[in-house]
Amino acid sequence: MESYSYILDIALILLSTKLFGIISRKCQMPQVVGALFAGLILGPACLNIVHETEFLTQLAEIGVILLMFFAGLETDVEELKNSGKASLVIAILGIIVPLLGGFLVSLYFNREGVMPFSHNGNILLQNIFIGTILTATSVSITVETLKEMGKLNSKVGNTILGAAIIDDILGIIALTVVISCADSNVHLGVVLLKIVLFFLFAIFASAVFYKIFKYWMDKDAKHKRRYVVAVFAFCLLLAYISEEYFGVADITGAFIAGLTVSSINKKYYIEEKLDTVSYAFLSPIFFASIGLKVVLPKMSAMLILFSICLTIVAVISKIIGCGLGCKIFKYTNRESLQVGIGMVSRGEVALIVANKGFNAGLISSGILGPIIIVVIATTILSPILLKMSYTYKTKESFLLE
Repeated sequence: MESYSYILDIALILLSTKLFGIISRKCQMPQVVGALFAGLILGPACLNIVHETEFLTQLAEIGVILLMFFAGLETDVEELKNSGKASLVIAILGIIVPLLGGFLVSLYFNREGVMPFSHNGNILLQNIFIGTILTATSVSITVETLKEMGKLNSKVGNTILGAAIIDDILGIIALTVVISCADSNVHLGVVLLKIVLFFLFAIFASAVFYKIFKYWMDKDAKHKRRYVVAVFAFCLLLAYISEEYFGVADITGAFIAGLTVSSINKKYYIEEKLDTVSYAFLSPIFFASIGLKVVLPKMSAMLILFSICLTIVAVISKIIGCGLGCKIFKYTNRESLQVGIGMVSRGEVALIVANKGFNAGLISSGILGPIIIVVIATTILSPILLKMSYTYKTKESFLLE
């Protein structure tokens, strides 16, 4: 019977995410918040009923790939082009400010007699790495929240998506720079070349697929499920190639696949069919999996204080950094606040970055606890604050003026 335990796990996840999602909606919060709490309650942090397994992790990965595919599918390409320069500046400032904030927090706590982060010996590099963790952005939660509110295909939604893609690339570069300083086997030039080659490949592959797929569909006016299969396969292939061969996050490949199909007239049929799979199965597993990752270790008072300070800086630094970028391009106060909040969630991206640093000896296992707290706090706060920013009026003088 043990071999069938994954079936029970999935059933519990689906039921609990829907139940807590309904409760969240009753409390005027996005349903995704309930799904995150469901994972926390079922996982090691609370009831310890469901545990993270390789199978659940793989299903969750397909879930976030499909989620980002939908983000690309629902994106207005022209609006995305219009927000291109703004997204670049927002992403850059959204990395610089958190990097500086995390560095300063680490600089205060990473001292002899307070709490050494690692036995590596290079304290400067350790402090920079904590800042690098805070540069991460995971917009999958934001995408679901905006989609739920019908705001994904908007000026703010497109700006967040554009900035998130650039943030992902710049984050990889920043991580590589820090790791290369600690590990001579990592070469920055190779990483940058791979990123450039990926986008060249993605543009070529998307153009070829678009022409073939459009010609195929135009031959038959009927809606056929084979179109859905072909598009989903293309999404998975581009996601796999981006991660496996170019070192670029798989969700970036998935987003580009969605953009490729976004201008095809049968996209609504494709979206409707795939949305059922995402909504009823894969997305709940992804959101719950974030909560399942949380294993809170025993922490000293100083570690708890460090966790609180790091969480506060993680939230404020993204809002200020991205908000400043928005104001440069004449976004309103409300829009600047919404974009900043939309970039707050660190999600699985920060966990991946932290794990890279742990493997490189830049942080000790004891520091993983505060990082997990930052991840779960920003992941839960982001959709709540985003919903509030759309619900409540903001004074014109409120932000950055």
